[in-house]
Amino acid sequence: MSIGFDRIIEEKILSAQKEGKLDNLPGRGKPLHIEDDSRVPEDLRLAHKILKNAGCVPRELEEHVEIRRTEDLLRESDDLAEKYRAMKRIRFLKSKRLREGRSPDVFNIPEDYEEDVISKLEKKQNG
Repeated sequence: MSIGFDRIIEEKILSAQKEGKLDNLPGRGKPLHIEDDSRVPEDLRLAHKILKNAGCVPRELEEHVEIRRTEDLLRESDDLAEKYRAMKRIRFLKSKRLREGRSPDVFNIPEDYEEDVISKLEKKQNG
C-alpha cells in the first residue's frame, strides 16, 4: 500500500471513532483472537479460512471427533449394551482407518477395559 492510501484509511478510522460508529461493535474491549495459521502453507491460508468459517472440516478430523465422542460415551455410560455398541463403533472406525492405510493409534481401547465391559454384558445377558 502507498503512504497516501494508509493516510486515507487512518483518517476514515479516526472519523468513524469520533462519530461513535465503532462504539457498539461486537467484542469491543475484548482482546482479538488471532488464529495461528503458521502451519498452513501461505497459498492455502485463504481457502483454509473460508472452509473453516463454513464449518467444513477434513474427513480425518471428523473421524477423530467421532471417535473421541464415542470414547466419552464409553466412559460415561452405565448401560452395558450402549458401551458394547460404542466399542463396536470404535472397532469399525479403527478397521476403516487401517483399510485406508492410516494410523489406527488414536482408536485404541484398553484391552482390560474392553474385556471387563464384555464380561459384564455377558453376565447380564445370562442371568
